Amino acid sequence: MSEMQDYKSRLSDPASRKFETFSYLPAMSEDEIKKQVQYIVDQGWNPAIEHTEPEHLMDSYWYMWKLPMFGETDVDKILAEAKACHNANPDNHVRLIGYNNFTQSQGASMVIYRGKTV
Repeated sequence: MSEMQDYKSRLSDPASRKFETFSYLPAMSEDEIKKQVQYIVDQGWNPAIEHTEPEHLMDSYWYMWKLPMFGETDVDKILAEAKACHNANPDNHVRLIGYNNFTQSQGASMVIYRGKTV
């Protein structure tokens, strides 16, 4: 068994804070993000975009960017909305969510634009 790695994420150090599973990995490329969006669409989930200030990323409340994109299947339109949110809020974290209608929960949630660290 390999030794467990300690991720030096501490509340006292805002620059070290991690958020969601993908934040422990290197940032995704545009192609990798597009594949994640395609997966959300393929599952029949409704995409939504949210954003928040970096100092509030650990809070449970994020601002919704417009309404969820109910029934949207065009990956490029979804990515364009995420980019528009990022352009309107360049210092904020922007995350993509896939809402699962059947389980009434989030099937996917990932930060796709990282804001400036505090």
